Amino acid sequence: MRTIQLRRVAVTGLGALTDLGHNVPDTWRGLCEGRSGVTSIESFEQDAEWTVRFAGEVRDWEITSLIDAREAKRMDRFCHLGMWAAEEAAKDCGIDFQSGDPGRRGVVIGSGIGGILTIEEGYRKLLQTGPRKISPFIVPKLMVNACAGNVSIRHNLKGANSACATACATGGHAIGNAFHLIQRGLADVMLAGGSEAAVSPLCIGSFAAMKALSTRNDAPQQASRPFDRDRDGFVLAEGAAVLVLEELEHAKRRGAKIYAELLAFGSSGDAFHIAAPDEAGTGAQASMRSALAEAEVSLDRIDYINAHGTSTPLGDAAEVRAVNEVFGEHAKRLVMSSTKSMTGHCLGAAGGIESVATVLAIHEGVVPPTINLDSPDEGFDLDFAAHTAQERPIRYAINNSFGFGGHNVSLLFGRYGGD
Repeated sequence: MRTIQLRRVAVTGLGALTDLGHNVPDTWRGLCEGRSGVTSIESFEQDAEWTVRFAGEVRDWEITSLIDAREAKRMDRFCHLGMWAAEEAAKDCGIDFQSGDPGRRGVVIGSGIGGILTIEEGYRKLLQTGPRKISPFIVPKLMVNACAGNVSIRHNLKGANSACATACATGGHAIGNAFHLIQRGLADVMLAGGSEAAVSPLCIGSFAAMKALSTRNDAPQQASRPFDRDRDGFVLAEGAAVLVLEELEHAKRRGAKIYAELLAFGSSGDAFHIAAPDEAGTGAQASMRSALAEAEVSLDRIDYINAHGTSTPLGDAAEVRAVNEVFGEHAKRLVMSSTKSMTGHCLGAAGGIESVATVLAIHEGVVPPTINLDSPDEGFDLDFAAHTAQERPIRYAINNSFGFGGHNVSLLFGRYGGD
């Protein structure tokens, strides 16, 4: 049997588009300042019948500053968001993607829902005008893999090319899958992350019908409150983030800026319920333990966890139990924060956005806060960086992403150069 020599993987580029900013620096600044990007919904009209009238929307931004209007019309908004983030990440890493070997470069960008705005628009058109007036571009617009495909075309990525859809774990899975391709020698450079544009009537209405969303219409910026005893659901948001992952020696040879190393990708399944987490957090425990084992990092060296932390009663409780179970006494010494308290929950893009935050926490030595955490729930006695960012050295950090269907991902990042 052939023995595979596993290769080290560096993070050399970052891109993000969120309700806090149109790029990584502005998003990171908003996170460190503890600002919320959540506001009243402007993208569609709502009346008093709507129980939820707020979300995290990307405002004052147009994709036509990157691509022409005709091309933009052939893509869904989730694709626009993802292409924008990929463009920033590609520029940030400094690679000329039009030269070199494109077969050693690839993309994995997923979405939890994909082109839902296109689906809603297409169905309205069908009802209004009949099937003969349906646009021929609807299918290539709504596909979950549309963003990965369009990014590959724009950046000449002819290597591994895929998309995944594992609900709110999507971004984490995409990054983890890309990591394993590089680690096993199947690629040298990968663009990986997630994109979501699901602030739509159907999505807001459906999640509200599930009683999954916060209904704090009178105080939307205080609605996302992970780990707080008064949390009443998550806040739906849109956004995208893409990381450039690169084989470490490849990055060193070209003198690349290295933000951090990606050391492990742990994943598991709850096999419990299609929408609710296992209350004991056994799936989350398994994904974190898997990441620790793959990285060969002892649990007492983890300094930070970027929590999934959605602000739902069951989800937050399960994650806290899982962290306590895995880390024991060390759980009281690490810090765990939820950046969803500021961005809201970007579903399939969340794992990408929060991986950017985790990487920058390591690189900058700053832990973003958990805002709106006024009264931690009973038994939630961890350091959640409540209200204010913390400056502290971070050697190793975990980013957790958990999704409907029982999907769990834990990505373990480390400071380049080790301890």
